[in-house]
Amino acid sequence: MVVVRRCLLDQPTKGPHPHWQRTRYAVSWRPVCPARRTHKITSIGGSPMPAHASRVSLNRRTLLHAGAGMAGILATGRAPALAQTQPKKLVFAHINAVPESAAVAFDWMAKEVNAQSKGALDMQFFGKTLIPQELEIMNAVKSGSVAMGSPAGAAATVFPEMGALLVPYLVKDYASAYAMLNGRIGDKISQQIQDNYKLKVMCYFDYGFRHFWTGKKPIVEPKDLRGMKIRVQQAKIFGDTINGLGGNAVPMAYGEVVTAAKQGVIDGGDLPIVNMKALKIYEVSKYASMTYHNYGPTNAVINLEVWNGLTPDQQKLILDLSRAAQEKIREATESVDNFAKAKSELEPLGMTVVEAKVDEFRQVAQQKIWPAYKAQYGALWDEIEGFKA
Repeated sequence: MVVVRRCLLDQPTKGPHPHWQRTRYAVSWRPVCPARRTHKITSIGGSPMPAHASRVSLNRRTLLHAGAGMAGILATGRAPALAQTQPKKLVFAHINAVPESAAVAFDWMAKEVNAQSKGALDMQFFGKTLIPQELEIMNAVKSGSVAMGSPAGAAATVFPEMGALLVPYLVKDYASAYAMLNGRIGDKISQQIQDNYKLKVMCYFDYGFRHFWTGKKPIVEPKDLRGMKIRVQQAKIFGDTINGLGGNAVPMAYGEVVTAAKQGVIDGGDLPIVNMKALKIYEVSKYASMTYHNYGPTNAVINLEVWNGLTPDQQKLILDLSRAAQEKIREATESVDNFAKAKSELEPLGMTVVEAKVDEFRQVAQQKIWPAYKAQYGALWDEIEGFKA
């Protein structure tokens, strides 16, 4: 903004114009002849003009026109043509760093956005280094202080609208999950998120199905969970899953997990196979038990005001590349989520991979966990349960 402040004038400066007056840090005027007032601009936006800046003589009408023009810029957000050449900065915050599967994909997406927008957009990916917790990331995106982000494994905490998809054994397989989230069910949830939180869903992705990791013993059947303290995400559905299957759920932010496991505060936790390796859980556990008990959908979102500030072509570019990132994550996740691949990935790192009695876990979930959630989600539950890819 232009700072205008009346101030006392010192002695006239030496120079070719007899009416130049010396002032500091202001646009000021005083009568120096009956027909004219002179002005010297020495400050813009609160910053002093450099000593060598050219002195400008303006009449009051010219100054008022200049002030009106600046007010127009502030009101419309339209800067001069030179400023418009600067790229629009889009920061993407994520809880994990490369080589975690989503971090790899969204880091790739940022580079592609920058290249394909031909300098109009400057997307920057920050994995683990910008904001340390999932909930803090999402609060930053909601407020607009960060343009983009993902709730990662805390999706059901941030967006309860997604909770039905995490009920144990309700989502049957990857094909069903992908078809639901890329179809009508996903569109419905996306609209709810936009209406409730002013966030635009760019894409859905997942970390796959969760399996137990433990240090004392493998989890082969439900009775093996008795007395076991299992770390869970802070959404209610995760606690209900572990408690319903027979264990003792310990809600905990992921940043505390490694220390808690080393100190014996927890006996284990659950993660998809892809993240057991990427997050080095083999350093604090011995067994990976393949139970497939929770499907792990999440999403990537952009602040709605930021989204609306993009051109239609820029919006299309971001949606197209977010879908491409989605496919990269899905491929990385699903490719290792089977017994043979899990053994080849984790056993060289010191873990023992075991197959659990999945049908027994499913029966317990249907008896002890499903009824309350079926009543809660109603029509959405029926649509998911009856869905066929």
